[in-house]
Amino acid sequence: MTSSRTYELGTEPVNRLLFKYALPAIIAMTATSLYNIVDSIYIGHGCGALALGALTVAKPFMDICAAFGSLVGVGASSLLAIYLGEKDYEHANRVLGNVIVMNIILSAVVMVIGLVWLDPILLAFGASEDTLGFAHEYMEIILYGNVLTHIYFGLNAMLRSAGHPRFSMVATIVAVVVNIILDPIFIFGLDMGVRGAALATIISQAIAVTWQVTKFFDKNELVRFHRGIWRLNKHITFRALAIGMSPFLYNIAHCFVVVIINNQLKNFGGDMAIASYGVINRLTFVFAMIVMGLNQGMQPIAGYNYGAKKYDRMLRSFYLTCLYATGVMGVVFFLGEFCPTLVTKMFTHDPLLIDLTIKPMRIICSSMLIIGFQMVTGNLFTSIGMAGKAIFLSLTRQVLYLIPLALWMPLLFADPLDGVWWAIPASDTLSAITAVIVLLSSYKLLQQRPRS
Repeated sequence: MTSSRTYELGTEPVNRLLFKYALPAIIAMTATSLYNIVDSIYIGHGCGALALGALTVAKPFMDICAAFGSLVGVGASSLLAIYLGEKDYEHANRVLGNVIVMNIILSAVVMVIGLVWLDPILLAFGASEDTLGFAHEYMEIILYGNVLTHIYFGLNAMLRSAGHPRFSMVATIVAVVVNIILDPIFIFGLDMGVRGAALATIISQAIAVTWQVTKFFDKNELVRFHRGIWRLNKHITFRALAIGMSPFLYNIAHCFVVVIINNQLKNFGGDMAIASYGVINRLTFVFAMIVMGLNQGMQPIAGYNYGAKKYDRMLRSFYLTCLYATGVMGVVFFLGEFCPTLVTKMFTHDPLLIDLTIKPMRIICSSMLIIGFQMVTGNLFTSIGMAGKAIFLSLTRQVLYLIPLALWMPLLFADPLDGVWWAIPASDTLSAITAVIVLLSSYKLLQQRPRS
């Protein structure tokens, strides 16, 4: 990273910076969403319905593997931004070396554990005798390439914090485009089935990693590969893992929440209730990805200016991101409350499913206006290295509120299914209130120099 790119994070207008850093992240997130849809279409048509079901079963397992990647990548990238703000370039370079080494070690451990207990894990996530074979074939290839996956996501996060959001975006788009091209070749042309889909994913990430490392081999960059940065530093390692613990625990908790919510819906509403929830999730997921892109854009700006003790710029990046995130989720609120039938018909033509989805969509979307604030607040504390508060906020909605409410609220309603639906906006409201309390109580801490 050139010195000018470091300098811009502390000098350029915050609104312009946020647009500059968030837009590439949003584009990358959208491209990833598109790939997930296309990949499912290829597998569904090329391998059959059972293979598509197997992919659904494998997804929580893949999410857990990705959670370990975020444990390293998000934490290290936040730490990098803070060190750059402090102009501590020696430690910034050590973070780069340490993130590679940590990713290799952690991903190798996950790979070995996953391969040894692959079938029991897949069965626990819902695989049947009919889908286990497909899920095993897919996840076996994914696990063998787990090291590449972790490095790919870790370096993308580092590129954003190092002042190269567009370079990071291009890496993501390269991976998506190569994957989409290779999928039909491997699945249809070479008749490799789900193994071909998994192999296409790993090869596309390998090509993206090759693109990423070219930037860090550039001798004109302040943060780059060179001797002396590869030995694990205890302070950097533990601090990065502590910061990354927030998204890690969030992703792990989300997997358990999905299991509990699905079971409650199945108990009180059957498979059609789960299908309704799937439709609503598809709507909210698209816009939540945009907010995640905004968060990724805010992260290096907030972290750098906190490290540089430019607290007004840090807080302005937070306020602007909250404003934009609220606007994005406001669109979800409008669509869910006023156009639920139109939205549902985009995903299904089944009249029964359309009818059953309208009410829960309105219930769940009633809290969308406050979700953006809660997501951005948790990201603020991650960005500036306040790991404890970030972890707490990441778990409030999933563990502290949603799981207990989903189990308890059905007892309060004549129709228990309504209780499951209302548990979701109730947990959103309580977590947003908690975020306000934590933010106000931490205002003085937000204006203190971080420990180096």
